[in-house]
Amino acid sequence: MRLRLFIIFFAFTSIYSTCSYTFKDVSIPPDVKTAKVNYIDNRARFVNPQLSPKLTDKLKQKIIGQTRLTLVNGDDAHYEISGSVTDFSVTTSGISGQQVSSNNLNITVHVTFRNRLDESKNFETDITRNFPFSASVSFSDAQNQLLDDIVKNVTDDIFNKIFSNW
Repeated sequence: MRLRLFIIFFAFTSIYSTCSYTFKDVSIPPDVKTAKVNYIDNRARFVNPQLSPKLTDKLKQKIIGQTRLTLVNGDDAHYEISGSVTDFSVTTSGISGQQVSSNNLNITVHVTFRNRLDESKNFETDITRNFPFSASVSFSDAQNQLLDDIVKNVTDDIFNKIFSNW
């Protein structure tokens, strides 16, 4: 009997685990129609000139592609998203034989979210990510190699914080 229940449970969970689902518009109230994404400026001590424009563009693309919101440039947007890169630095993450063996590229983006229809939903938060790389790779090469991953992951974190209540 237990074996039969296990098989039924396994079959049931297998079927549902293969189903795809999306978080599209999961937590956007129906009266919210527009969003404004301000330029994510770079206030870190080290400035990668490609980071801010890529983060800003990727966040806009994600909002257009995964929500029903219309992006606007005016000050009358229902949602307004602002941000700034506050940290873009390297720290040592591993030592082997008294030599640095690995590093982390650290990034923090301070995000400000304004909901003009419900100000109780406004918030500010920091999104922080670390991206490991070998110490044999220069900082310049590492940031060039990691830039696409940085932009994707940080954008996903910002989007999820705003739209998925995570």
